Amino acid sequence: MKYDLNLLPVFVALMEERSVTRAATRLGITQPALSNSLARLRDTLRDPLFIRERYGIRPTQLAEEIAPTIEAALARLDELIVTQQEFDPAKAERSFTLAPNSYVELTLMPALVAKLGELAPGIKLRMTAFGNDLHETGVVSGTTAMVLGRVVDPPDNLVVQHLMDDGLACVVRAGHPQIGGSLSREQYESLKHVNVLPPGRLRVGLFQALGQQNLRRDVAISVTHFLAVPEMIAATDYCATLPSLICRGLERDPRLKVLPAPVDLGTFPVEMAWHVRYRNDPAHRWLRSLVIETANLLTKEK
Repeated sequence: MKYDLNLLPVFVALMEERSVTRAATRLGITQPALSNSLARLRDTLRDPLFIRERYGIRPTQLAEEIAPTIEAALARLDELIVTQQEFDPAKAERSFTLAPNSYVELTLMPALVAKLGELAPGIKLRMTAFGNDLHETGVVSGTTAMVLGRVVDPPDNLVVQHLMDDGLACVVRAGHPQIGGSLSREQYESLKHVNVLPPGRLRVGLFQALGQQNLRRDVAISVTHFLAVPEMIAATDYCATLPSLICRGLERDPRLKVLPAPVDLGTFPVEMAWHVRYRNDPAHRWLRSLVIETANLLTKEK
C-alpha cells in the first residue's frame, strides 16, 4: 500500500496546534488545502482523527496512539536529511525565530545580532516572547528555533543546555542623599524600591533570594520591563535590585550609581532549549554555538 508522506506533517501540526487555522498558518498553506489533506488522512487511516470542538479540535484515541510513532519517524527523516547538508554562514539566507526572556533580550541579544551581522549577514532573526509557557513560544512544536532564559520542567522533546550564571546588584540615583559608596542592609530595607515583574521565572528567583537572606523590601512601584527602571531610579530616591549584566549597562548612565547588594543574593542560571529535531541540523548547530560563544564573552567581561 502506498502512503503520501506529505500528509504526515499535516497530522503533526494538527496534533500540536489543536486548531485547523493555526496548523494551516504554521505549514504555510490555506485552510481548504489543509482540510483536503485531513480528508485524505482520514480515508487512509479510516478514522476521523480529529473532532471539532468549540475552541478547536480534539484528537481521537487512534490519533493519540499513533502520534508518537509519526513524530519520531519525521524527526528521524529530518535528522538524516539535514546531516547531509552543508552550511556556510557567510552565504546562508535563512530566518530563525528565537524566544528570549526580557533579561536575555536586553543583555545577550544585542551582542548576538552584532556577531551575526559580521559572520552571517544573510541570517535574519525574529523574536517572540518567552514567559512561563514553553508551548506558547513554539519551541515545543519546533516552529521556534530555541528559547533562552530559565527553562523549567521541559518536555522530553526539548534539549536543554546551561549557558551562564548571573548575579544581582543594586542601582540608585547618582545624587542619592542617603547612599554613598556602599549599601548596608539597614539602608536597603529603609529605602523604597522599584520592582521588576517580567514574565517568567526570573522574578521568582529574586523573591527566593531575598527570602533566603531574610532581606525585606518596601516596594513602591512595580514595572513590567527592565527598560523602565533607569528613568524611575533617576527621578526618585528609590532603589532597584537587578541582574548584574543589566547593571553593567546602567553604569554608563551618569544619573545612576550601581552598588553591590548588601548581602550575597547568589546567582541564577540562564539556559537554552531547542527541539530534538534540530540536534544535528548544521545551521541550528552553528547558531547555538554562536549563542554559547556570545554568552561566554559576556560572562568573561563581568
